[in-house]
Amino acid sequence: MLPDTMRVTGIREPGGPEVLVPEMRPLPQLAKGEILVKVAAAGVNRPDVLQRKGGYPPPKGASDIPGLEIAGEVVALGDGVSRYRLGDRVCALVPGGGYAEYCSVHEGTALPVPDGLGFVEAAGIPETFFTVWTNVFQRGALKPHEVLLVHGGTSGIGTTAILLAKAFGSNVIVTAGSDEKCAKCLEIGADRAINYNIEDFVVETLAATGGSGANVILDMVGGTYVPRNYAAAAPDGRIVQIAFQGGSKVEVDFLPLMMKRLVHTGSTLRPRSVEEKALIAEALEEKVWPLLSKGRCNPLIHATFPLSDAAGAHRMLESGSHTGKIILIP
Repeated sequence: MLPDTMRVTGIREPGGPEVLVPEMRPLPQLAKGEILVKVAAAGVNRPDVLQRKGGYPPPKGASDIPGLEIAGEVVALGDGVSRYRLGDRVCALVPGGGYAEYCSVHEGTALPVPDGLGFVEAAGIPETFFTVWTNVFQRGALKPHEVLLVHGGTSGIGTTAILLAKAFGSNVIVTAGSDEKCAKCLEIGADRAINYNIEDFVVETLAATGGSGANVILDMVGGTYVPRNYAAAAPDGRIVQIAFQGGSKVEVDFLPLMMKRLVHTGSTLRPRSVEEKALIAEALEEKVWPLLSKGRCNPLIHATFPLSDAAGAHRMLESGSHTGKIILIP
């Protein structure tokens, strides 16, 4: 028998981590094609921080509870659900609602927990793996033996990009903010790690590639990194923008883009339709799930926090002290 209410962490008002507060909410009502998951673990991501600050509202119709990825057990089925059954172990990408004891999920954006993984590891998969797959491998079209440059190598996105790119036979250069973080990136599998506080990533990327540059660049910084990415890119290179931590407005000379035949693209994941996300899920299940089941690219979990201390998880995320994922446990 399911309860009528559940514990969640809500956002009292826009502000710092202290505005994340425990609440009681009714259980989600399932729409057609949705499953109800009893959440065993939920990932913490930078979009959650932006939402907490008031800068990233949930898409129309999505829960205002933060949280974009979960793992747990299926405990109820909506009309039209065909793939999952009660008791199935799943992880899922959700448009909101993850910081809760229960979460509704469209079955198209849920995937079975990979063999050999627990719920904590599984909760660290959806947001970063969906993001890296669609941006690095679909939009960026990274190929084996090409060079991927990743900014923010110790973030959840960065560590996932390292693991996946190496698993598919590419070379990886990353940037990070300290020698310690660079060493961690090398331990994960990066071929070259650049401390951006004491090294010029353009100079070092060109040196590491014999002057040719990076074939694909995954950038979450923007700002002054935009023209520098153009300088670090190889001819016919692809720069994929997924965030703007350094600002979304910058004056750029587009001549290098023309002369090198570069492609500068970008995307967001949360506002995309269920159908689009389901296609990404299908590709991940085909291409990446077998690697996860073999332990070849398991997500790195840095720390876990109880759901009641989501504020502490956010403080750690914003400090930049983590390597990999931070997970909440209801």
